[in-house]
Formats: sequence, C-alpha cells, structure tokens
Amino acid sequence: MIELNQVIKSYSIGKETIDILKDINMLIKKGEYAAIMGPSGSGKSTIMNIIGCLDRPTKGSYKLEGNDISAYNDKQLAEVRNQSIGFVFQQFQLLPRLNAKKNVELPMIYGGISKKEREERAENALEKVGLKDRMKHMPNELSGGQKQRVAIARAIVNEPKLILADEPTGALDTKTSFSIMEQFTALNEEGTTIILVTHEKEIADYTNRIITVRDGEIVDSDKEQRSVKA
Repeated sequence: MIELNQVIKSYSIGKETIDILKDINMLIKKGEYAAIMGPSGSGKSTIMNIIGCLDRPTKGSYKLEGNDISAYNDKQLAEVRNQSIGFVFQQFQLLPRLNAKKNVELPMIYGGISKKEREERAENALEKVGLKDRMKHMPNELSGGQKQRVAIARAIVNEPKLILADEPTGALDTKTSFSIMEQFTALNEEGTTIILVTHEKEIADYTNRIITVRDGEIVDSDKEQRSVKA
C-alpha cells in the first residue's frame, strides 16, 4: 500500500545542506498496524508528513496504492489527503467554536458532501468512538481523552484507507492513553491501515510492527508481525 524508495529530505540553511531523512526505504502493506518510533529529532515526523502528503521528498519516490505521489501537484495532494487519509494529532486540532459533531463534519464539507449525509455520518462516527452523548459539547467541555476520540471520529468519517496518528497519546494520562490505543486497535481489526508516530515503547507495543528511526535512518523494521498487546 505504501512504498518509500530511497527517500531523502533535505533543507538548505545558507550554504549548508542538512539531510533530515537519509535513503529511507519502507514498505507497508494494506491492513498493517505499524508504529514509527524514535527519539525527538530522529526524522519520524518527517516520514509521517511525507506519507500524509503534507510534505514532499527532496529525492526518491513515494507510492500510495501504486500511484506515484511524488509527482502530484498541490491540488492532487489535497484530494489524496481528503479522500484517502485520516489524521490524528497530539493536540487534537479541534476548532474551539464548533461542537464535537461540527468538528467531525469538517472533512466532509471540504469533500462537498450534502448536509444531511454529513450529519448522519458524523453521528455514526461519534457513536463508534463512544461519544454519542457528547455530540453537542464544545471542545472546552470535553476531557483530553474525549477530545482525542472526537479527533479519531473526524479521521474515520470519510472511511479512509489509511489513518496517520502523530503522538496521539502525548497529551494524555496513562490510563486514557491505553484507552485510545484500544480504539486504534479496534479500527485496525476492522481492516483500516494505521501508522502511528511515537517515542513511547508502551504505545508502540500496541501495534503489530515497530519501525525504529534514528538520525534520519531506519535502523530496525521489525518485519515479522508481533502479537498485539492484550
């Protein structure tokens, strides 16, 4: 499903060129549940941004479902993000003046879906993450775990083929973090491909595969499927 081939990401600072990613090769199959793990500054979030069509490689290629995303223009990348990828971030990224239901509707507004269908799908997504009774609550009326569940509902409402989660439990306490990870596990068991970025081993252990990144390089890919944490 996802294929990164000899991907390099560089930035120029004055006359100096700094390589953030160095010759990254990665293959993730449909239905996988994988973690990209590494310390701060390792390059893991840069890999996530390229996979999520938020950034482009300086060199190398990125294929999503056989399509060479590296050659897409900005409009095409936006379409891929809206139609094929769901995003979950550490700080939730909810609009404070919209209630939970309206926040979940946002990706569908950009997709041109009718109001009636948007409302039905948003309600179904919130019910799926256990927030049926919080649909009209504003973000400031929700706990951290509830905000992240709204973010997950927003990520799945367009039925994406891929969910990308960047440090999804970073702002949560331990108990709530594990609850959120169980939510991701359930989504993966339904067939959704999930990739999460984390620096926490306990969180990465929920996935079936850990890809370790250090200094812009993949140092371990853990290709053998491991048992999911109970």
